[in-house]
Parts: sequence; structure tokens; C-alpha cells
Amino acid sequence: MRLVNHERNAMDLRTTPVHLGLGSRAKPVEGFTWDPEVLQAYSAAVAADGAEGRMVMIFDGDGLGDHWESHPAGDELVVCLSGSVTVTRDVGGVPDRVLLGPGEATINPAGVWHVVDMEGPTSILAITATLGTDHRRRTDTRPTERVGTPGPEEAR
Repeated sequence: MRLVNHERNAMDLRTTPVHLGLGSRAKPVEGFTWDPEVLQAYSAAVAADGAEGRMVMIFDGDGLGDHWESHPAGDELVVCLSGSVTVTRDVGGVPDRVLLGPGEATINPAGVWHVVDMEGPTSILAITATLGTDHRRRTDTRPTERVGTPGPEEAR
């Protein structure tokens, strides 16, 4: 995994996210994967950006999300590019659902647990405050209750 300066070629945001950092810098993240070691290397490489750092990435999918997540350092913007997606937030133990179609967006506030369910083939664009992001496996319990094994960010 490495951050690239001044990329001039086209890139696929499905496989190569872009890190937005201090000084209005945009750097592609070559070799990014969801592997715990790569996530750790990414976190270390962008640590100086603190809570201002953001990751921009496109996700394609179909079906229920397998985990809840929370971004304590900042808000997350979720944009539906195609298909249909339901974003469910846990607000004080009460589910708050937002249905998005193509071109529609929602903001997940900092620190609010949320899960994304894609209904049929769907693409979303996410701009995420990555510092301190936490994941919980999706179960029948609320996301704030620790169950199962830790996510990649907890395995440090």
C-alpha cells in the first residue's frame, strides 16, 4: 500500500480509493485492500491528517450489509450512484432508515452506528472520515453491543 502523488492516469475508485488530506491534497491509495495489515499501513500513512482525512471509494454490491460501522472523527457522505440502497442508523436504539435512489445522498453523522443494505445490483460512493472507524459484525443485537470477533480496526 502506498499513497501516490500527482496521479495523472484514470483510476478505478472501486479498487483504488483516494485519500483527501490536509492542504486539500488528493492521493490515490495504490494496493489498498481490507486486510488488517494494509488498513494499519494506511492509518499510519495518513495519521498526520488526523480527523480531517477522508477516504473516497465506490462500493458495488447486492444484498444486506454484513457489518455496522461508526466514524467517530467525522461525518460520512453516502451517495447512491445506481440501484437502490437503504442506510439504517441506530439512533439511541431506534432504527432510522433512509432509502436512496440514483443521485440521492445521505449523511451519517459522526459517531452514529449505521449499516448499508443494497437492494439489487447497486453502486455507492462513500466519503468517509476514517480516523477511528469501528466495525461490528451484523447480528440481531444493536451495533453498540460487542458481539462476535473484532473487526480489522480492533485487531491492532
